[in-house]
Amino acid sequence: MAYHYDPEQALEELTEDVLLPNPVYVRDMIFRAKLPADLALEVDRDFESYLAQFGELQKLGRRILERLAARSARR
Repeated sequence: MAYHYDPEQALEELTEDVLLPNPVYVRDMIFRAKLPADLALEVDRDFESYLAQFGELQKLGRRILERLAARSARR
């Protein structure tokens, strides 16, 4: 089973490789968990925060990499 459908494996990879799972996979994990309503609401709030911060980190990472690539191109 691919990690994007297995929260335990994704958590293990996060611990070992410090890789954040793609939000699409996290969303799929949430859907597959079939949580009770109160827990689903809590998890959804956390997911919304995760999604926003994931996007911001991607933008920041892109800016860093673009600067590094531009510097390498000048050499």
